[in-house]
Amino acid sequence: MKNTFKKVNNFVYRKTLSVKKAISNNSGEGYIDTAVKILISVVLGALLLAGLYALFGDVVMPTLKERIQEMFNYAG
Repeated sequence: MKNTFKKVNNFVYRKTLSVKKAISNNSGEGYIDTAVKILISVVLGALLLAGLYALFGDVVMPTLKERIQEMFNYAG
Protein backbone atom coordinates (compact mmCIF):
# COMPACT_ATOMS: atom_id res chain seq x y z
CA MET A 1 0.00 0.00 0.00
CA LYS A 2 2.82 2.34 0.91
CA ASN A 3 4.53 1.59 -2.40
CA THR A 4 1.36 2.47 -4.34
CA PHE A 5 1.06 5.84 -2.62
CA LYS A 6 4.70 6.51 -3.39
CA LYS A 7 4.13 5.73 -7.10
CA VAL A 8 1.05 7.94 -7.24
CA ASN A 9 2.88 10.74 -5.45
CA ASN A 10 5.80 10.52 -7.91
CA PHE A 11 3.42 10.47 -10.86
CA VAL A 12 1.53 13.56 -9.65
CA TYR A 13 4.80 15.34 -8.86
CA ARG A 14 6.17 14.68 -12.38
CA LYS A 15 2.94 15.83 -14.01
CA THR A 16 2.88 18.96 -11.88
CA LEU A 17 6.44 19.77 -12.91
CA SER A 18 5.65 19.26 -16.58
CA VAL A 19 2.58 21.50 -16.32
CA LYS A 20 4.60 24.21 -14.55
CA LYS A 21 7.26 23.97 -17.23
CA ALA A 22 4.68 24.21 -20.02
CA ILE A 23 2.96 27.20 -18.43
CA SER A 24 6.18 29.08 -17.78
CA ASN A 25 7.49 28.44 -21.29
CA ASN A 26 7.14 31.63 -23.32
CA SER A 27 8.85 30.50 -26.49
CA GLY A 28 7.00 29.58 -29.64
CA GLU A 29 3.86 30.92 -31.15
CA GLY A 30 0.43 30.60 -29.66
CA TYR A 31 -2.93 30.00 -31.26
CA ILE A 32 -4.11 33.54 -30.63
CA ASP A 33 -1.10 35.07 -32.40
CA THR A 34 -1.70 32.88 -35.42
CA ALA A 35 -5.42 33.66 -35.46
CA VAL A 36 -4.74 37.40 -35.35
CA LYS A 37 -2.24 37.14 -38.21
CA ILE A 38 -4.71 35.18 -40.32
CA LEU A 39 -7.49 37.66 -39.56
CA ILE A 40 -5.29 40.62 -40.52
CA SER A 41 -4.31 38.86 -43.76
CA VAL A 42 -7.93 38.19 -44.67
CA VAL A 43 -8.99 41.78 -43.95
CA LEU A 44 -6.11 43.25 -45.95
CA GLY A 45 -6.82 40.88 -48.83
CA ALA A 46 -10.48 41.84 -48.84
CA LEU A 47 -9.59 45.54 -48.86
CA LEU A 48 -7.16 45.01 -51.73
CA LEU A 49 -9.74 43.10 -53.77
CA ALA A 50 -12.40 45.72 -53.07
CA GLY A 51 -10.03 48.46 -54.20
CA LEU A 52 -9.15 46.62 -57.40
CA TYR A 53 -12.83 45.92 -58.09
CA ALA A 54 -13.68 49.59 -57.63
CA LEU A 55 -10.74 50.65 -59.82
CA PHE A 56 -11.67 48.31 -62.64
CA GLY A 57 -15.39 49.10 -62.39
CA ASP A 58 -15.05 52.90 -62.39
CA VAL A 59 -11.83 53.68 -64.26
CA VAL A 60 -10.59 50.87 -66.46
CA MET A 61 -13.77 49.34 -67.88
CA PRO A 62 -15.47 52.56 -69.10
CA THR A 63 -12.24 53.69 -70.74
CA LEU A 64 -11.81 50.29 -72.35
CA LYS A 65 -15.42 50.36 -73.58
CA GLU A 66 -14.91 53.80 -75.16
CA ARG A 67 -11.71 52.71 -76.89
CA ILE A 68 -13.34 49.60 -78.30
CA GLN A 69 -16.32 51.62 -79.60
CA GLU A 70 -13.94 54.15 -81.19
CA MET A 71 -11.96 51.34 -82.77
CA PHE A 72 -15.05 49.86 -84.45
CA ASN A 73 -16.69 53.19 -85.32
CA TYR A 74 -16.40 53.21 -89.10
CA ALA A 75 -18.60 56.28 -89.58
CA GLY A 76 -16.22 58.83 -88.28
